[in-house]
Amino acid sequence: MVAMSAAPHDLAALESGTTPDAAAALFDSLPPVAVDEVAGRWHGGEVPTGHPMDGLLTMSGWYGKQFDDADHVHPLLFGTPPKLFAVNPRLAPMGLLARQGGRLPRFDPGPLRGGLRAARTRHHRARLRMIEHRGKTSAAMVYDDLPIIDHFRKVDNDTLLGVMDLRGMTEPYFFTLRRD
Repeated sequence: MVAMSAAPHDLAALESGTTPDAAAALFDSLPPVAVDEVAGRWHGGEVPTGHPMDGLLTMSGWYGKQFDDADHVHPLLFGTPPKLFAVNPRLAPMGLLARQGGRLPRFDPGPLRGGLRAARTRHHRARLRMIEHRGKTSAAMVYDDLPIIDHFRKVDNDTLLGVMDLRGMTEPYFFTLRRD
């Protein structure tokens, strides 16, 4: 686990595990990022903090996100390049995963990945907007069909730290994005 005294930009250390307070302190210390700065495809990673969802995105084969422009975002990409596909988040049980993820048995993700292929979409399912969160206005991804906002802060030009804000979720879920 990484203590609060970890270097603020040491995401590699955070990604090996930290506390929610340490992840929040790092997030709060980072500068905002503008909507136009996040255009492109990003590879995601998890920041384990003891959240019920820890490990589930990685296990499911989550790749990251694709920001085509402010109004056209694929919030969930799965697979491996060059065979990536977007999934409709409305078909994913995000609330259940946020509440029960840590209690769900770890399983062979093969069947889940097949189910994700059935939830493919070509339609963009989110938008980017500048939104104030934890005292700073920064780029945030607003899901079209779910009560979720992913807030981003800039680590550097090619790395973001994100936090998922899901209505009813009591603990923040932190993740990283690295530009492809």
